[in-house]
This record gives sequence, structure tokens and C-alpha cells, in this order.
Amino acid sequence: MKVLVLDGVAEEGLLALRREPEIEVDVRGTLSEEELLAVIGDYDGMIVRSATKVTARVLERAVRLKVVGRAGVGVDNIDLAAATARGVLVVNAPGGNTIAAAEHTMAMMLALARNIPQASASLRAGKWDKKAFVGVELRDKTLGVIGLGRIGSAVAKRAQGMEMRVVAYDPYITEEKAEMIGVGLLSLEDVCRQADFITVHLPLTKESRHIIREKAFSLMKDGVRIINCARGGVVDEEALDRAMRAGKVAGAALDVFEKEPNTDSPLYGHDHFIATPHLGASTREAQLNVAVDVAEEIVAALKDQFVRNAVNIPSLSPKTLAAVRPYLDLAEKMGKFNAQLISGRVHEMEVTYSGDLAGQEVGPITTALLKGFLDAVLQERVNFVNAPLLAKERGIQVMQKQYEGDGDYANLISVRVISNQEEILVAGTVFGGSDPRIVSIDGYRIDAVPAGYMLYVPHLDKPRIIGPVGSLIGEHNINISGMQVGRKEAGGKAVMVLQVDGPVPEETLAGISRIDGVLGVKMVII
Repeated sequence: MKVLVLDGVAEEGLLALRREPEIEVDVRGTLSEEELLAVIGDYDGMIVRSATKVTARVLERAVRLKVVGRAGVGVDNIDLAAATARGVLVVNAPGGNTIAAAEHTMAMMLALARNIPQASASLRAGKWDKKAFVGVELRDKTLGVIGLGRIGSAVAKRAQGMEMRVVAYDPYITEEKAEMIGVGLLSLEDVCRQADFITVHLPLTKESRHIIREKAFSLMKDGVRIINCARGGVVDEEALDRAMRAGKVAGAALDVFEKEPNTDSPLYGHDHFIATPHLGASTREAQLNVAVDVAEEIVAALKDQFVRNAVNIPSLSPKTLAAVRPYLDLAEKMGKFNAQLISGRVHEMEVTYSGDLAGQEVGPITTALLKGFLDAVLQERVNFVNAPLLAKERGIQVMQKQYEGDGDYANLISVRVISNQEEILVAGTVFGGSDPRIVSIDGYRIDAVPAGYMLYVPHLDKPRIIGPVGSLIGEHNINISGMQVGRKEAGGKAVMVLQVDGPVPEETLAGISRIDGVLGVKMVII
């Protein structure tokens, strides 16, 4: 078997490949699409970093290719849909940069506390000014960690070594897991109120975008310090600028920005602002680690062994894949839909399959559902291999049932999600073998296509609700492309699902929620 290694992957990390006598390793530089098209047909595996683009054209020509490995986390340069369609496994190395990112966070925190960049610049300018750079100690301070995943947990552990008290906000981490690492689990508001330093470790999602904004800053202590080495956009940079000007925030350290490269932010005008150009994973060790991890994954894939970090669906038998393929997309979209509707900490998920699905191997469909659900809420990349484990680690009990009784649909997937605050029941089906639909929410019949931007509006069944909702959305020049309304009885509760051509601003959502008879509103992005 032959493996093509591109983009300057660390040579030391390729030992796992080189010690396999049946694997031949071919190391080259970065190849253009045309250059790759000319040679890819000879290879069974390929490793890339970010420069080489693995396009649909390349994958079509890759007649022997079984696996593509990305020596890093992001796989934006690989056409996942085309790879999956051709049965090519895509793997990455999500854990290889954990220590690098955690250590960079600690470095930024210490530099912020002790004014190290400013003091160094002053000294280089010919000044010896000790009094200008009096700092603060980390010991006995409270660190607030927003997002207690892989990197957030590593930061918490290191902060405890600095004798800091650590509190955290993460609605998808159980209290038991937080207790195991000695972290107090609080609401976002309480973390903001108690913390002297706040560090964020969240993916950039609809829910996490600007999670640290004006309201959060208003709750914080005077003199709080902010660190973001996760994703640009999690911290509202304009609100941060205002909070620093007002003296609420004593200092901030950013490794990431909403728009990158960024060399002219207003934040640079603050004496107590420090920044680095997205260096969180930029260590020799991290680059070596990701090379080692992905090389081991390539070996496992080529030898038909268990692969830990598959980004797309693992190989299934042709018979099973043909039977379940139409429902994988529906299930993943239903998972994302449920995740954005439910509030609170989810602890149970019950999945019922009926109709044509009753006699099928539905395990992969349940995994796709979990992937969609967790992908909407977690920082780490969720794939078809690790989704069940991630759900278990977060205390989500998953039950799977198959029901052969007659129903209104030839096939139906019903998903009941239960949290510490509420439960919801969403059902979906596939029409004509390729048309996924959501057909019921909490027993209210609808017929909605789970795609794009959607608004879910539970309300009382009475006049003068649908019109005002549409008017508010139209005032922001947002087109409504579809609307479904379901009710059980006249005058009772009803649900409305609207499909719109773009995101609805928060002030519009707030306006909709104030309409008489509206019981709530949630924006869903699929």
C-alpha cells in the first residue's frame, strides 16, 4: 500500500507509517490540484495539512484511496461530502494541540497579570520603569472557564496548580465530571460575577457567538481580565473595547479575532491589551503530535482496524449503507434541530424507529442523530465514531427502540429529548427516498424541511399572531420562504415553524416574544 504525505508534515511523526513493511511512504511538498490529479490514482492513503486541497475532482480520480488524514483539526480543505460518497474515510488529529492551546492560554493569563509585553516594550525603548508595571498574582484569584471541554479542562488543571479557584460554565458537562476535576459548575451569570479572570473555550456557534457581550460585562467585577484563545467572535470585541474604556475590564488578551488577519483593531489602543496572531496550536510539539496521531489513524484505517478520529461516517457493508443512507442526513439534521430547541442539561434521549426502519440496522442512524445534536453544542469536533462516547461522558442516556406497528408514515424517526428543565418530542421522515422532513413537534403536526434558517414559535391559537410575526421579520428585510402551523384544537396551543432566508436579529426575536399570545421563539440553524 502507498501513502502520499504532503504539505511538510513533521517527518518524526511518520514513524508509525515507516515501521509497517507493507506500507510505502512517499513524501512530497504541496501539490496543486492538477499535480495531485496526475498522481493520486496510485495511492491508498494520503496525509495533508492545510495547503493541499482535496477536492471532489481529486477524490474522483483517487480510485485506490481508502483514507485521507488531516494533520490537524480543521478539514476545510477536504471535500467531506465527496469523500463520504466515494467511501473514503477522513480522519484528523483533534487532541494533538490540546496542551499547546492550554499552555498558550496560561501564558496569556500570566502576561496579562504581570504586564510582561508592555514592560518588555518599555525596556527596549530605553526605559527602566518598575513602577509603571505593577501586576497582580494569580494565587487566590478566581478563574472562570467558559467551556469545560478538552482544552478548558486542561486550563483548569493548570490554574489549580497556580493555586487559583476555578469555576466553570458548560451546560453540556455533568456536575459529576466537574467535581472529578475540582471545578465548581455555575451558571454563566454567576461565573461572570465571581471570576477575577475569565477564559473562553467554546466553538463559534449561533449560541456561543458574542456570549461575552455587554450584558456579561455588566455582571463582572470591576478589574476583571479576559482571555480568548478559542475562536474569534465568542467575545464581542466592540463590547470589550467599551468595557475597557469604562474601566470595567482591567486587561484583555486575545489570540483570535472575529476577522483575521487583524492588525488594526481599536483594542490595540489600550495599554492593557495584548494579542498574538492565532498561535494557540503553534508549537513544535503540537505539530509533531498531530503528525503522529494522524499517521497512526492512517495505519489503522488501511489495516481495517478501529479508527478513533473519523470525521465522516466509517465504512459500512454495501447492503447496510444502501438501507440506511437516506436516513443519515435526516437524523443528523433532527439532532441539530433538537439541540437548538431544548433548554437545560440533557440527560436522556429516546429514539424510536417505525415503519420500514423497524427491521433495519439503525445503529448508524442513532449515531448520526447524536453527531448532529452534539455538533451543535460542543467545542471539540464530533464524528460518527466518537459521538456515542461523548454523549456518555456528558451523562446522556440513549435508548433505541424499533416499532413494527402500522403508522401514518412508511418510515418515521421519533426523538424524545429530556433535560433538567423540559422535554421535547420531534418526529421526522423521508419522502420519496431523498426528501427529509420534520413532521411533528410535541405532537403538533407540521411539514417542515430541516434546512437553513428556521424560527420555532410556540403560541396560542388565536388571531393577530402570524401577521405581526411576519411583519417584524419583514421590517428587517428578511424573506420568509416557508411557514408551517400545527395545532391540536382550536383556541389551544399551537406551533409555528418559519423558514427564512437569513439570520433574524436578536432584537427582532425579542420583539416576536413580546407579541401577545406568543409563548417563546427560538432561532434554529441547520
